[in-house]
Amino acid sequence: MKTTLFLGLVTLTITQSMNLILNFCSKKSFYDREKNSPFECGFDPKNLARLPFSLQFFLVALIFVIFDVELVLLLPTISVIKICNLLSFSFTLNMFLIILILGLFHEQNQGSLNWVN
Repeated sequence: MKTTLFLGLVTLTITQSMNLILNFCSKKSFYDREKNSPFECGFDPKNLARLPFSLQFFLVALIFVIFDVELVLLLPTISVIKICNLLSFSFTLNMFLIILILGLFHEQNQGSLNWVN
C-alpha cells in the first residue's frame, strides 16, 4: 500500500515537473502590445475608459430583467395545473398576471419605457 502510494506520488511529481518545464520552454519570447490588450467589440481600448453610459438603457434593461424573472416564475405553474384545484389555480394565476400588468402600466406612466424622451 505504501509502495503504491509512494510510486503514485513520484509519478505525479515527475509529470508536474515536466509540465512546468515544457510550459516555460514553449512560451514565445516577444511581447506584442496589441495581443496583450483587452479586446472589446466596438470599443477602442487606447482611448478613455469612461464612456458616457445611457441611464435610459440601464432602466430598460432593469425593467426587462424584473419582468423576465416574473415570467420565469409564471412558467412552472403550467405543470401544477393538473394537481391543483382549478378555482385556486385560476385565482392565483390571475392575481399574478394582474400584478404583472399593473407593474407594466406603472412603468409606462413613469416614462421608463420611453426610449426617446
